[in-house]
Amino acid sequence: MNSTDAPVTMTDYPTIAIITGADSGIGKATAVVLAERGFDVGITYHCDEDGAAGTAEEVRAQGRNCAVRRHDLTDPVTAAGAVDELADELGGVGVLVNNAGTGSSRPLLEMDYDEWRSVLAVDLDGAFLCAQRAARRMSERGGGGRIINVTSVHEEYPRVGSGPYCAAKGGLRMLARVLALELSAYGITVNTIAPGEIATPMTGQADQPPQPGSRPGYPLGRPGDAREVAAAIAFLADPSASYVTGASLFVDGGLGLMGPQAAGALTSAEWRKG
Repeated sequence: MNSTDAPVTMTDYPTIAIITGADSGIGKATAVVLAERGFDVGITYHCDEDGAAGTAEEVRAQGRNCAVRRHDLTDPVTAAGAVDELADELGGVGVLVNNAGTGSSRPLLEMDYDEWRSVLAVDLDGAFLCAQRAARRMSERGGGGRIINVTSVHEEYPRVGSGPYCAAKGGLRMLARVLALELSAYGITVNTIAPGEIATPMTGQADQPPQPGSRPGYPLGRPGDAREVAAAIAFLADPSASYVTGASLFVDGGLGLMGPQAAGALTSAEWRKG
């Protein structure tokens, strides 16, 4: 198909999803909910082999196939090969969820280039290369597909001490928009999910329901649950979301609405320290 052809509107992609960083948190919850909805699932992990095995067990408990690969996105070119390996083992790919990520907690003036590049390699370069691998397979097969990038509220809102993370997540949003335009001819939609604070190991919390009232500065008064984010991802992965592309869906409990309101409530400059 060339760029002058009419866009593909059918959605006949395989019920096979690949989810990066699915050993815990949002990735794990997404793997389980997609398995509940009839998807075979390929997952990747970086260090937590036991966590990945636990996710695979929960997927298989739903009667679905699961394949697992380790990948290290600090070497994104090599790591992206896991997408092809998982697709070969499972018989294709209809949905890719770019969920794996890392962060930083150092002011930009104190950061060396290697630290800057390591965050962007994982959060932006790796997502691009995984999306490219999956999209090539989807376009060659025909029938459409779904690419969903898990970003953060920081694709839109800055945070002191998180310069490369914010830059990567903002870049990932724009990457999704360009991909949405370029892949629309193949019936492939590309969107981002932008979570706020979610109770997961990545935010220093356990994979358990967050406590109501524990975040009085948030409109809904608590962190999010990984399963709430997974539900939003599952919506975008579904054929019924075929007219949603290039969008950012914020799952943040209203956190992003609090800018001027929260700033006016601060009584010190401690926020400058991150």
